[in-house]
Amino acid sequence: MPDSAPDRPEPSPGPTPGQSPPDPTDNPATPTGQLAHPAVRRVTARLAELGVAGRVRLLDDSARTAAAAAAQLGVGVAQIANSLVFSADGAPLLVMASGGHRVDTAKVAALVGASSVDRADPDFVRTHTGFAIGGVAPVGHPEPLRTLVDTDLAAYDEVWAACGHPHTVFPTTYDELLRITGGTPADVGVG
Repeated sequence: MPDSAPDRPEPSPGPTPGQSPPDPTDNPATPTGQLAHPAVRRVTARLAELGVAGRVRLLDDSARTAAAAAAQLGVGVAQIANSLVFSADGAPLLVMASGGHRVDTAKVAALVGASSVDRADPDFVRTHTGFAIGGVAPVGHPEPLRTLVDTDLAAYDEVWAACGHPHTVFPTTYDELLRITGGTPADVGVG
């Protein structure tokens, strides 16, 4: 009777000679891959250039909405700084809005002197920010964007913003958002 060995998986053969092992950063489905995503790297580099101390946080699940991000972070939805892109008479406009309310586009149009302000479609967003909807960061765009920063965010010591990917965010403050975006304080909420 042969000796019985415990059930063990066969060891993987590993890379062939001269071949490197797989790089986990090449797989966007892995946490390492999400942090190494080119958009996240671009934002992280820009944040470092701007002297932002907050570290990027990887979320377990996608956070394409303020409510989803807030739930994963254990904070109030109003502490999420949504990066919302609008077309103001055809020009890109970034509104950093509290997740606690909707943006009043008529109020925003009056603030920026536009005849109309409309939510941008996904192609417009990607063209002007370099990001897909759900991961739009306040910085790291191909060109600086005119930006309004919701004054409701000033009520919180810490707010959270997207960092280039729906699974990544970073902590910041209202004052820091104003500084890093070159934004204008604005009351943008409905009501």
